[in-house]
Amino acid sequence: MSSTSHDHYYVPHGSHWPIVGSIGLLFLMVGVSTWLNGGDLGFWVMMLGFATIITMVVGWFGTVIGENQGGLYNAQVDKSFRMGMFWFIFSEVMFFAAFFGALFYARNMSIPWLGGDSNNFFTNLLLWTGWESTWPTNGPANVGGEFEKMGPFGLPLINTAILLTSSVTVTIAHHALISGHRGVLKAFLALTFILGFIFVFFQAEEYIEAYQHMNLKLTTGIYGSTFFMLTGFHGMHVTLGAIMLLVIWLRVMKGHFTPDKHFAFEAVAWYWHFVDVVWVGLYVFVYWM
Repeated sequence: MSSTSHDHYYVPHGSHWPIVGSIGLLFLMVGVSTWLNGGDLGFWVMMLGFATIITMVVGWFGTVIGENQGGLYNAQVDKSFRMGMFWFIFSEVMFFAAFFGALFYARNMSIPWLGGDSNNFFTNLLLWTGWESTWPTNGPANVGGEFEKMGPFGLPLINTAILLTSSVTVTIAHHALISGHRGVLKAFLALTFILGFIFVFFQAEEYIEAYQHMNLKLTTGIYGSTFFMLTGFHGMHVTLGAIMLLVIWLRVMKGHFTPDKHFAFEAVAWYWHFVDVVWVGLYVFVYWM
């Protein structure tokens, strides 16, 4: 058997990028927590964290792309990548499940208890007399003051249509890649990440409206905190997904990927479909119910 690199499982050399990423995450965590607690320096530490993470992503992506284009990966490496992406998406599912679980607990358990539901009526009689458990709410203490609920129409509905459309466009691009239609691939892949960035823009507009005109903030009790944690983290995932799609598009423009070897494209498409599915659940349970 030939002893070329294709016959062996490629084990990369020692890399400094994981350490750089860990440092970036540390700066990001410290910066965000400091900033949210009123520390002016926290914002700049957070920005340093973001800059470090972006540097890590660009550098690490470049290394992996170079290894792939250099023919260092064989079928077993490809299988490992697929398993890794599967478990990564599974961890993301569990991540959002925790926040959906928090929303379910608040709406269906803790709020009814505070309102005197069933066996917990003494909580209402002794602590919050006369308070009725309705959703949305910022709790019996009216944390954050009066606010308006973010409805399902307007920008949320537009963003839902945008994400669902982007799921179709990335699927068309995938089929175009498999069938060798590079022109269609380039056009629909570009349309996909453009739709992703439009979604993020509209979500920013939604947040501005919520803060300036609806008094709906992260500090508006249980409703505000769950609303912004779920939609905010999802928006972060859309941003990362759109950036990854942009990188894949740039690789397509350089002639990367073939109909039978394009796992990087598939991995990003999987991630994008996951983001779309999460949004559908989020739209139903956060905006409609």
